[in-house]
Amino acid sequence: MIHVYMDDWRACPPGFVLARSGEECLLLLKECEVDILSLDFDLGWGQPNGLDLVHAMINDALFPRRIFLHSSSIAGRQSMYQALYASKPESVELSSGPVPPELLQAAAESAQE
Repeated sequence: MIHVYMDDWRACPPGFVLARSGEECLLLLKECEVDILSLDFDLGWGQPNGLDLVHAMINDALFPRRIFLHSSSIAGRQSMYQALYASKPESVELSSGPVPPELLQAAAESAQE
């Protein structure tokens, strides 16, 4: 099981696999079992954004166990949250904010084992 951090600019936290685009993130969701997924909205000028990824996840029923939204775009974060909330399975945990520090620490520690 892996943790995925999708962002085109920020550094990837320890214990996470970095996806720099929605396409990379979708591939990881298709090929791996994902526990934590942390999403950004803005993924570079002229590139599909986080909401485009969310729509693809919903369309293909590709859901991790837990989803966090670390985007600094308030409108983008709200759009992704609303789409996910309306479509996610009940078992999927969804947070409109970033991964909490204690969970980041646990992911980093488990990657060292």
